Amino acid sequence: MSRERISGWGRTAWTSADVVEVRDVGTLKTVVGSQHRRGVIARGLGRAYGAAAQNAGGIVLACADDSRVDNIHLDSSSGHLTAPAGLSLDAVLRFSVPRGWFIPVTPGTRFVTLGGAVASDVHGKNHHVDGSFGQHVESMKILLSSGEEVVLSPSVKPTWFWSTVGGMGLTGVVTEVTVRMLPVESSLVMVETKRLGNLDDVIASMSGKSDDEFRYSVAWVDMLASGRSLGRGVLTRGNHATASDVGGSEPCRYDPKVRLAAPPWVPNGLLNKFTVRAFNEVWYRKAPADAHIGLETIPAFFHPLDGVRQWNALYGSNGFIQYQFIVPLERVDVLRTVIGKFSEAGVASFLAVLKRMGKSNSAPMSFPTEGWTLTLDLAAGSSRLPALLEHIDEMVLDAGGRHYLAKDAHVSALAVERAYPRLEEWKHIRDEMDPRRLWVSDLARRLRLVEEAS
Repeated sequence: MSRERISGWGRTAWTSADVVEVRDVGTLKTVVGSQHRRGVIARGLGRAYGAAAQNAGGIVLACADDSRVDNIHLDSSSGHLTAPAGLSLDAVLRFSVPRGWFIPVTPGTRFVTLGGAVASDVHGKNHHVDGSFGQHVESMKILLSSGEEVVLSPSVKPTWFWSTVGGMGLTGVVTEVTVRMLPVESSLVMVETKRLGNLDDVIASMSGKSDDEFRYSVAWVDMLASGRSLGRGVLTRGNHATASDVGGSEPCRYDPKVRLAAPPWVPNGLLNKFTVRAFNEVWYRKAPADAHIGLETIPAFFHPLDGVRQWNALYGSNGFIQYQFIVPLERVDVLRTVIGKFSEAGVASFLAVLKRMGKSNSAPMSFPTEGWTLTLDLAAGSSRLPALLEHIDEMVLDAGGRHYLAKDAHVSALAVERAYPRLEEWKHIRDEMDPRRLWVSDLARRLRLVEEAS
């Protein structure tokens, strides 16, 4: 155990906790069996942007462990992959892709653990087709605060299973995951890329029948464009390439590289409206005016930012907020207003990603519902940002939308109460799973997701 100062990936709210490295269930049970005044929370690779894996003054369990790759079991007939929850998606993909299997849902980084993918119920570019990660979990093992390790599945203790999916680690520690993998013939993706002149064009392209022909679909949006170009973007859509598309003797060859690293020191304010505006213009003009189809690697298409080690440091010591919300499909007017507000305020987002989401699953705290989700990376430290986001919060909530807790470092407890109608149901099940009220995080305290033991 060591006292460490830690933060989420956004590097905004730093707190100190006693960190315990966990390499086996025995260590977990020893920690859980002790008394903890400030509770315990599990932490994977720290890619939650806010304070979901922090616990000020308490215990943080460091669970990420890619050394256990030998413990992966893949059933080649069913496609079921079973692995320790501390393994990263990076380790899973290095094992599975050469064998012709892909993770069914991946977020924008492969440096998250399987346990973190369950706890955040991560989603990707294919939610409109395949849903979120939890919908592909066949079963999981979870250590409860009682010290008992139980198996959960959609048919075995289903309320506990679905409360753990998207439960932000507040029901117990996931120790093993069995997930249904996706068969692929190659390690490449056939990608269509095209430039779109404004938000109406983006929405029309992502709403049409042609979009359903692609398993993966995402649009980059220019948040600083205005006038007739408001919401202009670049749409990329893809499907896994077949062996015949690729050719060669090793269609499933997979060897991702991290080729660059952020400099050790970056001044605050480097990513401002002037530098981002220049980048946006280059990125938009770089995309073809007419649809272009070509092959891309899995890392290039799914995880482009992973090619830069510690890219979050580019925001300087102030860090950044990743702000993600969703609104119903029919509320495109809210999207247009939000983009207009950012453009008028000159608040730059280096990354602005729009996706069309499919139907929700059975998890009471899972973020995705059918609608449009917009994700923004916003440099922290601007005096104008809090008031702007609070105004946008109200628009999102009034439209029947919500915010993603795995990204959140901003919204209020009241916003969560308004946006997640099954919150009280989830709290009841959580207390049933954790009568000791052991599991707690800084995020949970701020949003009043748990009541700590007195």
